[in-house]
Amino acid sequence: MGRNLIETIMGAVVLLVAGFFLVFAYTHADLREVKGYEITASFASVGGLDVGSDVRINGIKVGTVAGHALDPNTFNAVVRLSITPEIRLPKDTLATIATEGLLGGKFVRLEPGRAAERIAEGGSITRTKDFKSIEEMVGELIFLATSDAPAQPAAPAGPAQ
Repeated sequence: MGRNLIETIMGAVVLLVAGFFLVFAYTHADLREVKGYEITASFASVGGLDVGSDVRINGIKVGTVAGHALDPNTFNAVVRLSITPEIRLPKDTLATIATEGLLGGKFVRLEPGRAAERIAEGGSITRTKDFKSIEEMVGELIFLATSDAPAQPAAPAGPAQ
């Protein structure tokens, strides 16, 4: 009887400690959705970008991906971004889709420009760079490594003697 009581108490302690770590990790991981103004960005390829992914400027989270859909006219992926209200992006901001390393998740990286005019709520980022998968980059690297060196331009012909 005494052994079952000790095992029950130890199990409860383990569950309490696990719950504490779970709450601690959730509150410190900044997993909450950013509530702010929405803007859109259009990409030819989003490469598996998920709803809820981060939107970052210089590695700092400033928003989240609120949704994405296919534009029926251009067949581009239109990504809705929710940006924190304190950040007002210039009109010439560049949006790219990046990865967190080889196996990491994807996020939207913003590079603010220098324009004085700001993107209004409901506006869109017009400068975007499409996502390139690792397979595409490796293929380009192999193509560059195996292609012949560019031909040297022929020397201009001198006067005939």
